[in-house]
Amino acid sequence: MQTLNYQQEYTQSKIHPHKLALWISLASILMMFAAFTSAYMVRKGAGNWLDYEIPSIFYVSTAVMLMSSVAIQYAYLSYKNGREIAYKVCLILTFLLGITFVILQYQGWTELYGLGIEINGNPSGSFFYVISGVHAAHVLGGLAILSVAMIHAFGLPFTFLKNRLTRLELTTTYWHFVDLLWVYLLFFLLIQ
Repeated sequence: MQTLNYQQEYTQSKIHPHKLALWISLASILMMFAAFTSAYMVRKGAGNWLDYEIPSIFYVSTAVMLMSSVAIQYAYLSYKNGREIAYKVCLILTFLLGITFVILQYQGWTELYGLGIEINGNPSGSFFYVISGVHAAHVLGGLAILSVAMIHAFGLPFTFLKNRLTRLELTTTYWHFVDLLWVYLLFFLLIQ
């Protein structure tokens, strides 16, 4: 009987409960980064702030992240339209680009450290490491989700199922979110 009520509620609300949970999670992540950027502005205004140029490798990592967003969107559309090979190839491409992004972030942190900007040094460097590091942790979470999507893609027969499409849509939405979040964060760090 509970299943029937659940199904009736879902039909009436027109939003899948997993999508609602994802959007609430994304809102909380966004609020956390809004708090980080707000604290950044307040602390910068207090003085004792070191200005430095962001290493160019972070621009490269941004381009990689944008390409990964295109790849996952194409994977989603390919699954939806029954193009198995494009779907699988684009999932792998998204995963590899996500790993590349994290590696480039690490190289960027190494470059910052080489310039004398340490995590426990001036607050300006500390904020950069924390903001970009917490974002990278969310990308790693996205890579775990992509791993599950690839297990489904390669471990299950290729058939169109609404549940699989919903899972892929959730994965795609999360990936686009971390992509756009990084673009916002980099832009914020550049203009500050």
